[in-house]
Amino acid sequence: MENKKRDRWDKASIILQPVGGFLTALAVGGLGLFGSQFLEQRQTIETNARLYIELMSKREESESALRKDMFKSIIESFLKPGLASTTQAELEAKVLNLELLAYNFHESLNLKPLFIHLKNQIIVSKGKDAEEYMDRLYRITREITKKQMMILEGAGKTFDRTIEVDALTKTAGGVRLDGGTLTLDNIERDFIITVYKADQEKKELRLKLEVKDPSGKEKTQEAEFTVGFFDFPMIDNTRLSHDQRCTIVMTAFGESSADITISYFPGSYASLKEKPYYHEVVESLVKTGKILGEGRI
Repeated sequence: MENKKRDRWDKASIILQPVGGFLTALAVGGLGLFGSQFLEQRQTIETNARLYIELMSKREESESALRKDMFKSIIESFLKPGLASTTQAELEAKVLNLELLAYNFHESLNLKPLFIHLKNQIIVSKGKDAEEYMDRLYRITREITKKQMMILEGAGKTFDRTIEVDALTKTAGGVRLDGGTLTLDNIERDFIITVYKADQEKKELRLKLEVKDPSGKEKTQEAEFTVGFFDFPMIDNTRLSHDQRCTIVMTAFGESSADITISYFPGSYASLKEKPYYHEVVESLVKTGKILGEGRI
């Protein structure tokens, strides 16, 4: 058989065949190495995530245990026998315990009764440090109220009003303030406030709040209550429809006037003790589902 003369393509094929096999093996090896590194990296991320979750869980458990012990120890100091005694040492201990209780549990507990009780004890004691203790009580309330209002203002809407105390004594039916209209999550409401009385000794206002729907679709809500420095907005608020809240906060109280702030905010920012109703939870889930559905379109 006659030998066929090989052209340059045949020679190139002879040379490239082993090179192609080598490149294929190199590609397979590289792909395997890359896959292995990817899996190792993935496993490392998952391991780190599980470790982080475990650490955070243990941290929360330890913090919860610490807060539980702290709460039990502090609350027992107010409930133990001899509560009516008002020696200077006991007042100092009670003021300190109330400070610890307020700064650590102000979002979950209604501490107003303790503030009022301790205030009355300080007044009755008439000790040399009574004024200092009273200043400490009001300083706690101002700091906590300011902290809570900063959170609520970031999530909701507010407006301020000033009440002329002298005008209350001249008007038997109370003073009706200029209302304000606020809109939150596309829900508009009118807030109307009528102030009936100002208590200079307690630094409190007796008033009525009306919340109206400008469209007339919802029934007007009315609430009559007392507002003072010991009312914290996350705790003392009025529940509205659509899992929303509104609150009135005392920001200043003088001999001739008092300042208040009205805050309109989502119910999710209320205190931990304010659980939403089931229909509000369902309504929120339906709303979230619609938003997610629109996002996929």
